[in-house]
Amino acid sequence: MAVMAGMTGAASSAAATKAHGKSSGKKILYYRAPMGSATSPVPMKDSMGMDYVPVYAEAAGDAPGTVTLSVGRIQQLGVQTAIATRRNLARTIRAVGTVQPDETRESVVSPRFSGWIEKLYVDATGMTVTKGEPLFQFYSPELTHIEAEYPFSDGGHMNGTIEKLQSLAAPAAEIARLKRQHMVGTHMTFTAPAEGTVLKKTAVEGMKFNPGMTLYNITDLSQVWVIAEVYEQDISGITVGQSAEVTFTAYPGKFFKGKVDFIYPDINPKTRTARVRIALPNPNDFLKLDMYATVEISGTPEKDVLTVPASAVIDSGTESTVLLALGGGRFLPRRVITGLRTHGDVVILSGLKAGDRVVTSADFLIDSESNLRSALQSFAAGGKK
Repeated sequence: MAVMAGMTGAASSAAATKAHGKSSGKKILYYRAPMGSATSPVPMKDSMGMDYVPVYAEAAGDAPGTVTLSVGRIQQLGVQTAIATRRNLARTIRAVGTVQPDETRESVVSPRFSGWIEKLYVDATGMTVTKGEPLFQFYSPELTHIEAEYPFSDGGHMNGTIEKLQSLAAPAAEIARLKRQHMVGTHMTFTAPAEGTVLKKTAVEGMKFNPGMTLYNITDLSQVWVIAEVYEQDISGITVGQSAEVTFTAYPGKFFKGKVDFIYPDINPKTRTARVRIALPNPNDFLKLDMYATVEISGTPEKDVLTVPASAVIDSGTESTVLLALGGGRFLPRRVITGLRTHGDVVILSGLKAGDRVVTSADFLIDSESNLRSALQSFAAGGKK
């Protein structure tokens, strides 16, 4: 008799549930245990004799796809929401880069005449030199032959000899000596054209050099460039003159201030990044070439844009979706088109309006490439796999 009574109670509960579903205009998706996540396609009772709770698909007048959850299930999922708001969005663009020499401060030693190097005064890369400092001593039959014309010529011819030497960029000190002594030089000295650090050296004692051969690369490193790789979608927010803050792995906790002084005109087709140049002072060669840098650029702010927290957007790889919280335990997936993304917020270009409430956090949401289908199934099926 007890079994019959239980069956009668279940049948009575099922009939009441169906009647309620018809009267409320809602379609029952399944039945959920009142004290857990177990589900059943038909009405039943749990081990304590409590009726399973119906979960409805859509309330009358709701848009297709609306899912209704109980208060208990919402708490179990850890659902949190936020309101889409219009505001000015401060934009900070982050990128990585490396320290490179300032190309405007580079110079080369490349004689216009031929000769032999007799002695090196600057004999290693990494050495620093000052402008006018001796680099090497050389002998040049070509310059010697031109100088030989000088003592035996008249005034006009003298000027022609000097012009020949100047056109070959003969050392200024050698020309001055010739004017003063009227004697042919044999051991001449080539000096540094600018102050800086020797980054490359091909000069070797005893070697012959020909016109146009680069013997030294000298670069002033008192100012350097940081070349940052900025993602293609962020490049529109950067203009020349914007301030930048740079940090280096080698110097944790130290911040270096600079400005964007050039945006390169090309995009890397493999990384889809653009190069942005930031000039930084470098006293005492504190920053080393090729040093790894992290850059934060204060980008152009977006004015009066609709934003939601970044955690509200579910990316399937082909489209973006948010879950609208309609109230009363009802939720509706809504496709959106997104714009600018910052660390915490996303601009919504279409699909939402100010005041819409969206789900920002739940156990089924995954930070990277969320599987939308699994998320919605979890929402609609109470976590059932």
